[in-house]
Amino acid sequence: MTRLRKMMLEELERRNYSEATTRCYIRTVEDFSRRFKCSPDGLGPEHIREYQAELFKKRKLSPGTITQRLAALRFFYIKTLKKTWSIAETPYPKKAFHLPSIVSREEVARLINAALTPFHRTLLMTLYATGVRRAELTHLKVSDIDSKRMVIHVQGGKGRKDRETARGTACALARVTAQAEPGNRWHTGDTPITTRVVWDPCRKPPSKRAFRKTCTHIR
Repeated sequence: MTRLRKMMLEELERRNYSEATTRCYIRTVEDFSRRFKCSPDGLGPEHIREYQAELFKKRKLSPGTITQRLAALRFFYIKTLKKTWSIAETPYPKKAFHLPSIVSREEVARLINAALTPFHRTLLMTLYATGVRRAELTHLKVSDIDSKRMVIHVQGGKGRKDRETARGTACALARVTAQAEPGNRWHTGDTPITTRVVWDPCRKPPSKRAFRKTCTHIR
């Protein structure tokens, strides 16, 4: 581990950044360094501007992804290197807001029924029944269901904040639990699944395009 990588990891850990954000920030700085074949502490604003333009024009990344990349570099320069950062010179790109495509109940039923395994079916049913995010689903436990109040306790959600789902979703999840039989020996015990595991049912055939369409709106 290089000195700069270690310094950046320590700064991220001190601020209690999530594992996903930490991985993303570290990868971004590494990619930035490889692009110019130089240590990142030897690169300046002109390199950041060139890198940002390349992400748009050549790599065709979305505005949201580019904003995340710039946030990583901003953290590295300000928090790790203790240098200044000019937002005027490296503005965040404007995001385009689109209305989501609404999937009918019949389409959702077909998607869930097309799941390749009972475990994947359980994941899709839980996402649809509760509306939780993928990362939140990976840490969801049966003990989080409050049947009396008809809510689900989501622990460590976005921004590391706990929250409760809307009333009635606990009953929906209880029905999912009763109907589904995961039966997957790789996803038992105390170790939570990863977000990649949740994403798998959305990428595999037979309904690849349809699954992706639905999972685009599963944050």
